[in-house]
Amino acid sequence: MNRIDRLTAILIHLQSRRLVKAQEIADRFNISLRTVYRDVKAIEESGVPIIGEAGQGYTIMEGYRLPPVMFTREEALSFLTAEKLVDKFTDAGTRDSFQSAMYKVRAVLRSSEKDLLENVESFIEVYRHCTSTGIEPDSRFQQTILTSVALRKAVKIQYFSNYKREKTSRLIEPLGLFFMNNQWHLIAYCRMRADYRDFRLDRITELRISEESYSKKHISLQEYLQKEQSDQPLTEVVIQLPKKYVHYLGDQKYYMGLIRETELGENFELQFMTPSLMGFARWIIMFGDVVTICRPSQLLEKLAELAKSVVDKIHTVSDSV
Repeated sequence: MNRIDRLTAILIHLQSRRLVKAQEIADRFNISLRTVYRDVKAIEESGVPIIGEAGQGYTIMEGYRLPPVMFTREEALSFLTAEKLVDKFTDAGTRDSFQSAMYKVRAVLRSSEKDLLENVESFIEVYRHCTSTGIEPDSRFQQTILTSVALRKAVKIQYFSNYKREKTSRLIEPLGLFFMNNQWHLIAYCRMRADYRDFRLDRITELRISEESYSKKHISLQEYLQKEQSDQPLTEVVIQLPKKYVHYLGDQKYYMGLIRETELGENFELQFMTPSLMGFARWIIMFGDVVTICRPSQLLEKLAELAKSVVDKIHTVSDSV
């Protein structure tokens, strides 16, 4: 990168945040602090109103803009969501290009929008555990949820519990959003349950921001996810299935924790990470006559238990007829 391009990039970087430290610029452009000071001085001499705060960093005087572009709060939040997705679901070249574009987007935001993005950034995460299922994930309510997080407002939802097969009304205090296994999840403190809960967005039928503010100090989204992962250890499962049967697994294989699929001659070897061996056994037993369990041996024991229960059930029914 030549000096003119670097000066332009530094100016855009300075505009992307309210306060930028010299070390941050040095790290991004792989230059020395002395070069940073020299480049910032050159930008100042060109007429850009840069304010240097000793021990703090650089800021550009409020109101200074290069391009005549303005974004709304909702547009700014949509860029943040896209940035998280691009980071997890694209290649390195696309990620670098998008990050460069995001610096330019942040550069033209008003101070209030910059503050909003910096405050909300830690409230959205994307986890990639498998390949895409081809099903479009439900992404309704994202803007409303992130706005409620920024404003610290409680949210009223209508939620359908797939396990209990019932719809309930909840008043919740959102921690943030995360994406996993092709689904968006809202993590929030549920006042009805007096605990943190995981709400899938595709099971929320109604959602609106209430007038109630909340002051309760919650754990961060990252702390919640780390705790959940440590509380629910995963077990590796490896199976083999003849090629002609693999398509019958459908998209369900992704929800069961598929992380790798390898072609081996006439078979496919599939590797999963599952939180429940019994749950996995109940699913894979439908292929019991053609599946080969490579590991763990405990899965074979679970399948044997289920098979025996099925046989006993059939005998009981036959005897009563």
